[in-house]
Amino acid sequence: MQRLNDALFARLVQADGILIQVQSTRGSVPREADAWMAVFRHGSPELLGTIGGGRLELDATAHARTLLAAPDGPRSQSYALGPSLGQCCGGHVQLGFEPVGAGDIAALRQRLCAGHMPVALFGGGHVGQALVTVLGQLPLDVHWIDSRDAPFPAELPANVRCEHSLPVHQAVADLAPQSSVLIMSFSHAEDLDIVAACLQRQRAHADLRFIGLIGSKTKWATFRQRLEARGFSADELVQVTCPIGLPGIRDKRPEVIAVSVAAQLMGLPA
Repeated sequence: MQRLNDALFARLVQADGILIQVQSTRGSVPREADAWMAVFRHGSPELLGTIGGGRLELDATAHARTLLAAPDGPRSQSYALGPSLGQCCGGHVQLGFEPVGAGDIAALRQRLCAGHMPVALFGGGHVGQALVTVLGQLPLDVHWIDSRDAPFPAELPANVRCEHSLPVHQAVADLAPQSSVLIMSFSHAEDLDIVAACLQRQRAHADLRFIGLIGSKTKWATFRQRLEARGFSADELVQVTCPIGLPGIRDKRPEVIAVSVAAQLMGLPA
């Protein structure tokens, strides 16, 4: 998602365009509110993003091209996704059409990137690196933390920022409210301290959305005993999800784990 936003901003430096955005929906529709696509006056690519494809997107693109030629046309259009459009969704979409150019980049950056879910990822190992590759394409703000100096790659997605923290669990206190925390450091001892810090923060503020720990059920059984010894109750410990990822996916390759965990995050209740 961030890469798509950046591609939009880069194209707007080259050419004006029309930003088509889903304003509201009713019933069964292909994309959610705020989904967007852009149609540019010239250059390549001419189109960027998607509002769901099919006849809806075809008609919306045609209207955007009309606005590029005659800017006084309607800036909002209503579409019923039924037989008249040749789509069987059956819902209703209201689209907005906004002329945009290089001068609008700052405002668009603030608007399109706002409200991204904060994610704190502890661990720069193989799974952490695979996960950042996936999370870098999603509407998330990723805070990537490790106690070591050199686990982070030189090239990072635009929505990822890195922090070296020693001891690593001290970074928990400064996480953004409503962060989803993923714990997968190189050390079980570090993992335990991070989980404990998250539970301590929950006890004080109850402002973490998700606490996920990589590992097996056996690892979590051991952690439970050690956390109970540190004074955490059963009601507090149920806030930790371990193992992480979608159930039923048993492949342990880092790339598969990354996709599974990313899907779990995107499925969290709003």
